Amino acid sequence: MATKISFPFVLLVGLFVAGLVVSNIIAVKLIMLGSIILPAAVIVFPITYIIGDVLTEVYGYRVARNVIWAGFAGNLLAALAAYLGGLLPPAPFWKGQEAYWQILGFTPRLLVASLIAYVMGQLSNSLTLIMLKHITKGKWMMPRFWASTVVGEAIDTAVFLMLAFTGVIPIGTLLTMIPIHASAKIAYEFAVSPISTAIARLLKRVEGLDVIDAPSFLLRTQIG
Repeated sequence: MATKISFPFVLLVGLFVAGLVVSNIIAVKLIMLGSIILPAAVIVFPITYIIGDVLTEVYGYRVARNVIWAGFAGNLLAALAAYLGGLLPPAPFWKGQEAYWQILGFTPRLLVASLIAYVMGQLSNSLTLIMLKHITKGKWMMPRFWASTVVGEAIDTAVFLMLAFTGVIPIGTLLTMIPIHASAKIAYEFAVSPISTAIARLLKRVEGLDVIDAPSFLLRTQIG
């Protein structure tokens, strides 16, 4: 089925990619929420999972998967552009070179860990949602959003922390950090789930779509 290229779809894709790029930039700042230390990206990154849920719910798994890979390309381009920009000779009067590298100079290991975790987490989130949608015949949208969020964010957090910090942070500390960091992002998405499901329902009416576009091991059907 050909996907209709509409303004709402283009807007969601733009916000999705922008959210990913912004998350990687502001993640260098660590914030304190109570006794928990988290990257500042926690205010933006969960939104990408919310948008991913809406895209999967309305347009189907295959469309959402393509958007996820578009996000990967956008992240990679932003990282390469920041790196090449840092290599260019600064103007003699510009004194911000050190600050530029501190904020935008991606450590290769962290960048690779971030990209791998992103792909695994987002694809898991989308796949879980569409499988549950198939099983429930399109019902129970909010619980399906919750379940896919738990799976996707847990995988994303675990993969990133283990790839980025194994050998740097004791394994016991890492295993403690994973549920704390994942829970913070999951709680964020749970709190806004009434909004995300309302947006999905509105988009279904506007677009005239409600796709269950499952992988080959599930029956492919379409509602509406």
